[in-house]
Amino acid sequence: MQQDKRLVFDTIPEKFDKWRVKYNQALFDHIIKTCDLGPGKSCLEIGPGTGQASDFAIESGCDYLAIELGEHLAAKMKEKYSSYPNFNIVVDDFETHDFGDKKFDLIFSAAAIQWIKEDVAYTRVHELLKDGGILAMCFMRADYQKSNPALYDDIQKVYDKYFVTNQPYTQKFDYMNGINYGLTFIGKFSYPGRREYNADEHNEYLGTHSTHITLKDEYRDLFFNGVHDAVVKHGNKIVFDDQYMLYLYRK
Repeated sequence: MQQDKRLVFDTIPEKFDKWRVKYNQALFDHIIKTCDLGPGKSCLEIGPGTGQASDFAIESGCDYLAIELGEHLAAKMKEKYSSYPNFNIVVDDFETHDFGDKKFDLIFSAAAIQWIKEDVAYTRVHELLKDGGILAMCFMRADYQKSNPALYDDIQKVYDKYFVTNQPYTQKFDYMNGINYGLTFIGKFSYPGRREYNADEHNEYLGTHSTHITLKDEYRDLFFNGVHDAVVKHGNKIVFDDQYMLYLYRK
């Protein structure tokens, strides 16, 4: 039986914590301003991983609760944030967890809500938000083609030949569909970012993606060696021009 795809990241908590992108402070500032986040306010983070997008909320002094399906990821969160008196985390499934009568001023997700069935995600968010509460969803769009088209072409050849995964990502989630579940759309916003890796670092980063973690064994070395060689060939440098996307709704 195949592993729950949502748990694939739980197999690499230390690597995930080191290599996953930490987004953009301006994006977090926008969320804080929109819901006036701070002491006296409550927020729920869906699928925090190891805290890539958690600092802004925890450090605001709000009543912070995270719900994380992966026990190893949650353990890493506790290791990092348990000294904060406002930090709380529960290891459970957002789709089925009983929150009791708890309601939130902010519910947010950094590239995690997309792993939940869309109707379940939006319906539960609507139920859990206070009137006037905010849903904030963010994710990253990464582009390395623009900085070096020849490198991009060489890496795509490796993908075409060796990228065979046991668990392809097929989940569909429309970040613009909140209006169909009783939420009012505030806006879609974009913030720039830039990353640069050498070949070794880039392979470490790639190894934190769900479809790369689940590469078929017979293709794994061929794929990662091929990508590594391509980056080395092009100066041992790959540059990503990122866009951090933020979608905001109000109940």
